[in-house]
Amino acid sequence: MHDQEFRLPSQDWRAYQGVLSRRVFAFILDYAIVALLWIPAAVVVFFLGILTLGLGFFLYPILFALIAMLYFGLTVGGRDQASPGMKLMGLAIARTDGRPMDFLTAIVHLAIFWIANALLTPLILLIGLFTDRGRLLHDLLIGTVAVRRNMF
Repeated sequence: MHDQEFRLPSQDWRAYQGVLSRRVFAFILDYAIVALLWIPAAVVVFFLGILTLGLGFFLYPILFALIAMLYFGLTVGGRDQASPGMKLMGLAIARTDGRPMDFLTAIVHLAIFWIANALLTPLILLIGLFTDRGRLLHDLLIGTVAVRRNMF
């Protein structure tokens, strides 16, 4: 059990006002940060590839996904329950059962987002227009909600 107490997301409608547009900007910021983190990681993999006589180069196809998983697992699954982009946009992710996000739940949230985005790209944001609290498909499937930080 975490040292944090269980806290259900706010029921106040103002906690969800403007969340969808903030999520879009947080997404752009976070993926820019992940892209910047990918550059030094790619250099490390290059030298690892040389040291392992080419075997390390097999990491390149999955490198961006690994960096994104670590980034979101450590940030969204961390103490603040938000990635740096989400913090800048004043958002956090909360579980609807009141438990805090953990590393694995944050990675599953990201993986479901990727799968849903690959299959239903234009529908991802449209779903948020018709659900309670602006929840997206991956939020509904895993039991999470994006909420404004000052209202959490």
